[in-house]
Amino acid sequence: MASSSSNRVYIPTNARNNQYILAEFKPSDEFVSSFDNIDSCYERIARKLFLACEENGLYNVHMIANDKLPITRFHEESYCLQTEKQMLFFYNPKYHEAHKFYWQQGVRAKKVRLLFLATGDELRANAANFHNKVQKTLHDLKVNLGVEDAFKIRDHQHLTYDLFARVKGHKETYGYKLRSLYPRYEARKCEIPAEHTEMTYVTFNIPMTRALKTQFQHLLEDEHYTQFYSFIEDKFFSACGYKQISQAAFIADGRLPLVRNSKIDKSAQNSELQKLSFDICSEETQYKAHWDKNQLVDTLHFVVVAKASDNKDVGYGKFMNNVESMIRGLSQTLELSAQRQALNVRFFQHISYNA
Repeated sequence: MASSSSNRVYIPTNARNNQYILAEFKPSDEFVSSFDNIDSCYERIARKLFLACEENGLYNVHMIANDKLPITRFHEESYCLQTEKQMLFFYNPKYHEAHKFYWQQGVRAKKVRLLFLATGDELRANAANFHNKVQKTLHDLKVNLGVEDAFKIRDHQHLTYDLFARVKGHKETYGYKLRSLYPRYEARKCEIPAEHTEMTYVTFNIPMTRALKTQFQHLLEDEHYTQFYSFIEDKFFSACGYKQISQAAFIADGRLPLVRNSKIDKSAQNSELQKLSFDICSEETQYKAHWDKNQLVDTLHFVVVAKASDNKDVGYGKFMNNVESMIRGLSQTLELSAQRQALNVRFFQHISYNA
């Protein structure tokens, strides 16, 4: 039954909501050649973009044309850091606003990325309205630029919370059904094409604290870290198997995991990012482990992916309860201190399509 507590996951009320939409397109050679140079082209796109954003009430938007992947993170201060492969945007959706552009002068990127960051309060409740605004902005941009290039649109939402919040004294929770995005948007008059893909997954990280190193010192004494990483991998996948979780990944090679649908993207990696592709329609076990025996990382990354069959009529609440139970079991095995350590869990929902 929809009202059953097993179909709801009770998340601390101090959980953080976040939403951003990434729209990508490749300006045609014909369009680019109508300008004196690539900088003039990008300047025109930026002007038209930010004008449309103002008209549609979108106040934190970034145009990126340097082939770096944008990553968003919560922070009380607003700033952007760049690495060779990434652009890291730190912001608080309640307060921060910006219209900025990024490209290397005189260099044409493979694609133009438009990053729309949701702002204000009640982001989850207003998610469909935000998506509608972005759709309208992209339509206006196409009209104003006189282009017909297709946009690849990815809507990303996530809830972040400390699994140990109750132990630390925050006992107030809210019950979420965690419905999938398509029916949520449909109910709120936000039209998503029938041809779309969705993905739901959970991530959590365990920092390599002094306490953890001390506890497993006997596994860290060799000239490489194979014993330690093999131990963590075995305990994690065993915990997943016990809870009948069949799609998961363990990353400990210094790279940031990115989760993708295998129908769209294949697994790949570069110096900073590890792309993990899962076939969510398959019931087969898909466990992936990437660790470097010669490197003791600062953070252990874990990913748990929901299969299509985990999407019940009422949502992903039952799946999330199962994942939480698995994480608690793993944390007990590793003897993590609930009082002294935050175990931040992120529940992700993605929907993507071309428009």
